[in-house]
Amino acid sequence: MNVREAVAADYKGIAKVHVDSWRTTYQGIVPDQYLNQLSYAQREEVWKNNLANGKVWVAEDSNGQIVGFANGGPERSGDYPDYQGEIYAIYILEEYHGNGLGKQLVKQVVNELKQQDMSTMLVLVLKDNPASQFYQALGAELIDTLEIEIASKKLYEDVYAWNQLPQL
Repeated sequence: MNVREAVAADYKGIAKVHVDSWRTTYQGIVPDQYLNQLSYAQREEVWKNNLANGKVWVAEDSNGQIVGFANGGPERSGDYPDYQGEIYAIYILEEYHGNGLGKQLVKQVVNELKQQDMSTMLVLVLKDNPASQFYQALGAELIDTLEIEIASKKLYEDVYAWNQLPQL
């Protein structure tokens, strides 16, 4: 496995991981109609913009195929003044879970936040997402739960936070 900073040519691979991860991770949580309408083309446009406006890290398999990605930066909502940074997204194809790839990707985000003189961070996670245990294992604590809506379904997002960036 190789983890590196993403380049413009990676947006298609990132989009594929994004859509495929949503369809496996959120099956039974997010309405099927929403998951079924996710499109690689739409996500490609989103990631073109994200790559142009900040750093994204990708994880590649031995064949150079993108199997995961992460990005982060300053906390976006302004609702958590004690937390400077945020993991915006981290997705890994299901067959690559459990091999340390998530930790490697989080480490890249943490290093970027440190370079921006940030020492705390948070991440928002759908309540029923099994990844919650991953963040807890990295030392995050649950600080809030928010009500959101996806495809007319009321869902909850847990806000996990680190009072000090984890040492990875």
